[in-house]
Amino acid sequence: MDTFDLPRRLAAEALGTGVLVATVVGSGIMAETLTKDVALALLCNTLPTGAILVVLITVLGPISGAHFNPAVTLVFTGKRELPPQEALLYVGAQIAGGIAGTMAAHLMFALPLIELSTKVRTGGAQWFAEAVAAFGLVATILAGIRFQRAAVPWLVGLYITAAYWFTASTSFANPAVAIARSLTNTFSGIRPVDLPGFILAELVGAFAGMLLMTWMLGRPKARGPVPIAETPR
Repeated sequence: MDTFDLPRRLAAEALGTGVLVATVVGSGIMAETLTKDVALALLCNTLPTGAILVVLITVLGPISGAHFNPAVTLVFTGKRELPPQEALLYVGAQIAGGIAGTMAAHLMFALPLIELSTKVRTGGAQWFAEAVAAFGLVATILAGIRFQRAAVPWLVGLYITAAYWFTASTSFANPAVAIARSLTNTFSGIRPVDLPGFILAELVGAFAGMLLMTWMLGRPKARGPVPIAETPR
């Protein structure tokens, strides 16, 4: 990241978030077009999302770090790895890119550029699911960076693929993506009024993941020599 200036990093964040959202929204529209089976439609939405995350993190990660997610950006700011001023610009780029991604998906399927969603996604179970999804995402990223940095694109893609199915909320785990998805009245949408609960849950889960993994991944204390048992007299 040090070899790329801030404008290039912001462009990478906007582009990556935009392509991610276009994939989520576009594959959802395609799934609804091809089948009325909700389970099959969710599978058709899941696989492209996991796949594109592997691609985007691999090709854009060396430029910006491939956050594509305000919660992830704030975690790295909390770990003092990204200055607050740059973090705010990252978040702005991610939100703008996500909205552009929704508009691009709509253009590809001949829909209005913006359609406010009417899909209800609210309630304690959904919020808790989002906290779990964001917690797991942050834990995956931080542990992956520590132990298998080269595998992080695959780890994140596989985690989100799994979390689509084991969370009640289908694992948005991303405030920028949630905002962008409120602007599509299609399979992947969320009502704008439901955004605050989702975003708050995502941020809480992300910071909980950061706190736990910071402690868990802390350098172990050096151990002294193993005492030699006393020889019986």
